[in-house]
Formats: sequence, C-alpha cells, structure tokens
Amino acid sequence: QVQLVESGGGLVQAGGSLRLSCAASGRASFNYAMGWFRQAPGKEREFVAAKGTWSGGATTYADSVKGRFTISRDNAKNTVFLQMNSLKPEDTAVYYCAAATSTVGVTTTPQYWGQGTQVTVSS
Repeated sequence: QVQLVESGGGLVQAGGSLRLSCAASGRASFNYAMGWFRQAPGKEREFVAAKGTWSGGATTYADSVKGRFTISRDNAKNTVFLQMNSLKPEDTAVYYCAAATSTVGVTTTPQYWGQGTQVTVSS
C-alpha cells in the first residue's frame, strides 16, 4: 500500500504561482509512477500531469497546463511536485496526487489517491 499526502495548496491571484507537494510513504513507494489530477465542483476529475518511476522518466501533461505546469519528483524523499505558474481562475480545483505501478496506469486508473489540496485562483 502507498499513502499519499498533498500540501501546498492555497489562494493565489491570477498570474501567480504555487508549488504542490505530494509525500508518498509505504513499502516500495519509489517504484510507483506519480501524477496529479484535479477536480472542480460539478466537473469530472481531470488528469493534469504524470511522471514515471525512474530518474529522468517521461512526463505527460494535459494540454490545458502545458507550458505552465511542471511535474518533478525527488525519489530520495519519495516526493512529487507540481510547479504551477501563470495560474488562471480556470485552474481552481482540488488537486489530487495519484500513484500507480505504471506510467500509463497513473494517467488513467491510478491505484492510490491522496486526499487532495485546494487551489483557488482569484481573478
């Protein structure tokens, strides 16, 4: 089992930046691909970004965040980050950290989820 805990959410003005962190714990947590999803009220949960299990692993981004968000991970600390720049009100959502045993899986059907952290972008 893998436990995921997000942090770093908050209130920011449009054009600002936030960095989300997701700390993973549990047996062999470093072997999991990690990703981020988000969900706004009344909307489906949306894929945001993913990072493979290995150092230098491939990254995947949703078109809506390309060029603005960057996913990275620190395997030594079992932590994945989401650097969010040029934030827009449309980015307002609860952001969830996710994990899976494959990069493909984490983009579609993650096996583990964090509890989420709220990101609110004001105009």
